Amino acid sequence: MFRRILFGTDFSPASRPAFRRAIELARGARGRLLIAHVIPSVGPLGAEGYMTPRMYEEMERAVRNSAQKQLDRLVDRARKAGAAARGLLLTGAAPAAIARAARKERADLVVVGTHGRTGLKRLLAGSVASRIVGTAPFPVLTVRPH
Repeated sequence: MFRRILFGTDFSPASRPAFRRAIELARGARGRLLIAHVIPSVGPLGAEGYMTPRMYEEMERAVRNSAQKQLDRLVDRARKAGAAARGLLLTGAAPAAIARAARKERADLVVVGTHGRTGLKRLLAGSVASRIVGTAPFPVLTVRPH
């Protein structure tokens, strides 16, 4: 039985079915749902190739505040659906950040959505879900959007 479930989200429509599945699993096991979003690390570059430290800090703060609001909404939705939930706002490369959080929180299962890309689209856009599956030392459930 999975008692600690970490759900990784990019807030895209493709992650919604995985969110619903993660809630079902947490509720069914009377477990804890950890909802994680990763803010990628970005260097201080602007359109002209440079951004002042103040501009960078303001942009970073705006991105963090926006992500926190979206994360809080998901936590509220999970709680209203009957799951014990908590949000985690992470930074860095998504696959590594999700793996670190799963280890730190002692997650039994990681649930992530996948965009379902194949072929050239997958090669060009990459797949966070497949990198998590390929490197994770724990079970990962991927949920397709349809």
